[in-house]
Amino acid sequence: MSQAVPPPRLQVRTVPIDEDRALLDLIPDLPVGDRAVAWVRRGAGLVGWGQAVRIEPTPGPGRFRDAEVTLRRLRAEVDDRVGLPGTGLVGIGSFAFTDRDPGSALIVPRRVVGRRQGTTWLTTIDPPGEESDAPAPPGPRPSSPPPGAARDRPRYAGSSKPDRYWLEAVAEAIGRIGAGELAKVVLARDHAVWAHEPFDALDLARRLTDRFPRCHTFVVDGLVGATPELLLSRVGDRVRSRVLAGTVARSDDADEDAALGASLLASAKDRHEHRLAAESVREVLAPRCTELRHEQEPRLLALDNVQHLATLFEGRLTTGDGRTGADGEAGAHGDGRTGADGEAGAPPTALELVAALHPTAAVGGTPRSTALALIDELEGMQRGRYAAPVGWTDQSGDGEWGIALRCAELSGARARLFAGVGIVGASLPEAELEETRLKLLAMQEALGERSPGAGVR
Repeated sequence: MSQAVPPPRLQVRTVPIDEDRALLDLIPDLPVGDRAVAWVRRGAGLVGWGQAVRIEPTPGPGRFRDAEVTLRRLRAEVDDRVGLPGTGLVGIGSFAFTDRDPGSALIVPRRVVGRRQGTTWLTTIDPPGEESDAPAPPGPRPSSPPPGAARDRPRYAGSSKPDRYWLEAVAEAIGRIGAGELAKVVLARDHAVWAHEPFDALDLARRLTDRFPRCHTFVVDGLVGATPELLLSRVGDRVRSRVLAGTVARSDDADEDAALGASLLASAKDRHEHRLAAESVREVLAPRCTELRHEQEPRLLALDNVQHLATLFEGRLTTGDGRTGADGEAGAHGDGRTGADGEAGAPPTALELVAALHPTAAVGGTPRSTALALIDELEGMQRGRYAAPVGWTDQSGDGEWGIALRCAELSGARARLFAGVGIVGASLPEAELEETRLKLLAMQEALGERSPGAGVR
């Protein structure tokens, strides 16, 4: 079960505030060792700082449920004057990729600033008598950074395994697929980075937000990234998921860029890889929904450095007694959302759905158990929290969870970057290696300098 010291009854208060600055700019200067958390996209989302409660579920398949149950059981007096998903008592966290690894955590910040549907709010979460301990959002910041010394450049120390090892691993995986053991497996590589000065997680997050506005930028416990893949969004009985699989580069030339996108849409190999990823999501959501809509054909999602094949799922969840939620019927929050006590009739929560979905074929493979065993055998590294769920949930069971892609694990002046690719029967080892280099560029350039020999754009 989760390792969390039961706190005294928390005093939780959410109020609207008049604020239109970027959410990441509302995080104050923090004491050394005090880390901020964030989940933002296109100006909306949540940022938090301070720590009211830290929930660390024990490794295992029950880590998602343990974290959620612990959050729900926190003793809190809630005064929520906004009543939107993400208000009141909320946890922001990330989970380990495998059942075995430690590192999963759900953090309840002392201060949370959120924005949704044009409304910005401040939530304070305090034990009794400690209302003034956490800093407030800062006043207006300068419109541009003050002049100063240039940041130390990053140095690249290579992957845990040499390129030859990884090429051989991909070739072995292709052989196993050809022998009929599985249909797809996702293999990843890491890349070590170091500098003379500690990396700044919030500075990196701002750079990623500026460059990838269509992605969710996240900061949790030193894990920083910008993911284009929405694993699961749940608001009441409404659910969404965006699946990505199949990748090609971008070009600065408009005609060449369009041709690259068209080639991706026409690629039998990439469409097969994408279909397996989309099917793994459909298989989980369809039995849990009375309505589930999705695009019949993948579309292009063009980001700054790559283009992906994408499929969006939208559905209406079945409640615990087989009924859908009542349209327009006010719930515990006055907006049709369900309560947080697991009462009969409530639809599955965000973390319940995350537990069923993870890992999808977009980051694991098909069949799941065979692919995970092959990853353990061939990958040659620990993923940690890479390619695992990252996001937030509240006590009502609403939440948004992405997959930790395009990310870095920061530890002072050291960092690990990650990139993975889907391997199917038609894959070519050299092409898959080049795709990892292309994906690594997003974080390498956000850190401030392109790695030698890293590839195009």
